[in-house]
Amino acid sequence: MNLRSSGICSSGAATLYPIFRRSPGPKLLRKTNFFIIVELMADRSYLGEFELMILLAILHLGDEAYGVPISRELEAHRGREVSVGSVYAALERMENKGMVSSTLGNPTPERGGKAKRYFQVTNAGLRQVQETRRVLSALWQRLPALKRTEA
Repeated sequence: MNLRSSGICSSGAATLYPIFRRSPGPKLLRKTNFFIIVELMADRSYLGEFELMILLAILHLGDEAYGVPISRELEAHRGREVSVGSVYAALERMENKGMVSSTLGNPTPERGGKAKRYFQVTNAGLRQVQETRRVLSALWQRLPALKRTEA
């Protein structure tokens, strides 16, 4: 069945997920298949807080943007520890989304001959940063003046 022609999905982007449910009652294991149509967001993907901070750190670090300096940059501004593993996991997700690209540097003796993976923000990533800034600025401007409270 074509979902678009049926009127169920207007954008044409849908995924069918089977859900199995047990019928109520003692030892009755009859299962029934239900399908939920999940319409995927077409062209919008919003940056999460951590992704935004990583993109800003890459932009700040320039040519020296790889896992450890990115992690240290975030730690300096957040005031708490940021694991390099979580940074690399986010970088991999963002590379898959086309927001960052990476290149391998030359192997170094102090790293046991292992090359560093350097990251750059792509044009798509820069557009996401600018769009996020625009949205956040607009939301902040619409807030009533916040009262300052001294601790």
